[in-house]
Amino acid sequence: MKDFQKKNVNSKFTVVRLSVSGEKFEIFVDPDGALKYKKGESHEYEKAIAFDEIYADANKGIRIPDEKLKKYLKTDNVQEALKIILDKGELLLNTQQRKQKIEEKRKKIITLIAGNYVDPKTKIPHPPQRIEQALLEARVNIDPIKNTEEQVKGIIEELRKVIPMKSEISKLKIVIPAQYAPQSIGILKKFGTIESEEWQNDGSLSTVIVLSPGSKITLIEKLNSLTKGNIIADSIE
Repeated sequence: MKDFQKKNVNSKFTVVRLSVSGEKFEIFVDPDGALKYKKGESHEYEKAIAFDEIYADANKGIRIPDEKLKKYLKTDNVQEALKIILDKGELLLNTQQRKQKIEEKRKKIITLIAGNYVDPKTKIPHPPQRIEQALLEARVNIDPIKNTEEQVKGIIEELRKVIPMKSEISKLKIVIPAQYAPQSIGILKKFGTIESEEWQNDGSLSTVIVLSPGSKITLIEKLNSLTKGNIIADSIE
């Protein structure tokens, strides 16, 4: 990393801000690198940080005194302080990146809703185009950083003011051969809630799982891939 020497930093960098007891701690970061680190896609925090400097106001180049690092961040080690700010602070995306990430989240949210919610009258999922239009009509705000699944619950409540929506839950009985059963447990838990689990005398696993329609398709695809198609999956009414 390089020392910061100018007050006006190139627009390719953005800021991570941490507030502690009313004091602001800001650092310059690479937007893509910081976002990957914050999402857990990278563990090399050094690559996310642009400069070995900590500021009270990064855009004005006003540095934080060392004594405030010790008082509020409990360390006078700059590297430790930089990591604390990156870990706990808020990533302030630049305009271009924010727009890009919002569009990515929008697509994921539309796919998730289309796969898990239906029109209660027809029992058929709304087309993605209708969901996208409803997002506009309801003036839904999408957070570019917040987890997609965390946002959907609140978004559904807003969309219900525009179009009727109902969560459609599926229940499956799945039998998995003995040689694939141990590896399958993690996959089952990832996509749904295991209601019952029975290990047969031959080592095979018989389980009942509750999950959403969208997860149902993906789960069966994953299990078929793992077992080379050797599963039995029956819907339970």
